[in-house]
Amino acid sequence: METASQLPFGEALRETLGEPAPGPSLLESSPRSRVWRIELRGRPAVLKQLVEAPEADERYAREVAALRIAGRAPGSPVVPALLGTDPAERVLVLEHLDHRRPAAEWIVDYATALARLHSTGGPEDAGSLPRWQGPSAADVSSFLTLAATFGISEGPGVRDELNALVDRLGRAEGTALLHGDPCPGNDLHTPDGVRFIDFEQASLGSGLMELAYLRVGFPTCWCVTRAAGPLLERAEAAYRTAWHAETGTPLPDAGLADACAGWLIRGDALVQRAHRGSTDHLARLPHEDWEWGTATARQRLVHRLGVVAATTADHGELRRLRVLAADLRRALLDRWPALRPVPTRRP
Repeated sequence: METASQLPFGEALRETLGEPAPGPSLLESSPRSRVWRIELRGRPAVLKQLVEAPEADERYAREVAALRIAGRAPGSPVVPALLGTDPAERVLVLEHLDHRRPAAEWIVDYATALARLHSTGGPEDAGSLPRWQGPSAADVSSFLTLAATFGISEGPGVRDELNALVDRLGRAEGTALLHGDPCPGNDLHTPDGVRFIDFEQASLGSGLMELAYLRVGFPTCWCVTRAAGPLLERAEAAYRTAWHAETGTPLPDAGLADACAGWLIRGDALVQRAHRGSTDHLARLPHEDWEWGTATARQRLVHRLGVVAATTADHGELRRLRVLAADLRRALLDRWPALRPVPTRRP
């Protein structure tokens, strides 16, 4: 166990927050950070340090900026309070929160909190965080190559349809504060409501890109889950109600199908962050399957194909993708009939 004197807790933090009590506890965290539970002036707090690694400074800047933006939420908070920072050491000191096991229908409260988080961003935040980045033309090619591998012809107009999708997603309007990885585990279910942590991938954009997580099964997350139809409808309605209450504007009806389709064609949404950008993961699928958290890559893809086929039923601009998605899903299940649906319950 480390002593308080060994913590990355510099003089500037001591002057502001006082001396940490003896006996800090190292907590579980990703390889990109070290996290401790500490005590300051008789109250628990969390100390997080981003370790030296590529893009560590950028990830730290994103997290600090996002926490400050989200801290403006009126009413009940949606993030822990940011108590102090030390940019030179990439250190944040945060309010400690008590997390309790989420209720069976946790996704409804989660959706409400996600909408409130998104609503804290605004035009005045331009430049403090990067814009959300969608799929690329390379993702389109990889997805269509995968379909061809299973004997599914792209057909006339499909590539143009998908390239137009990429263009629409790249131009999607919005200044919502996007978490970047709003996964089960990055949501703390406290007695006072849901709060989000770990904003190293935060950006600004359309909230629909993360509302889509509820349908496509949390595409950047180790913990894939699917909500039954009525529960999903309640959660999406809760998001829309909270968004309208916080912003005074209704959420646009258009765009959710695009967002779901965008997550479908991204091969990097089949692997954990450390492996993204390294290879064409869709090209791996015909020859290998791999587990990540609660589901395998093939399970994830089959789920997303089904979601997109259903979500685009009334979407004229994605009518060809709807057919292709349904055909490819059927081909995958014919090849691997033992594939099980992704789980309905989070661990």
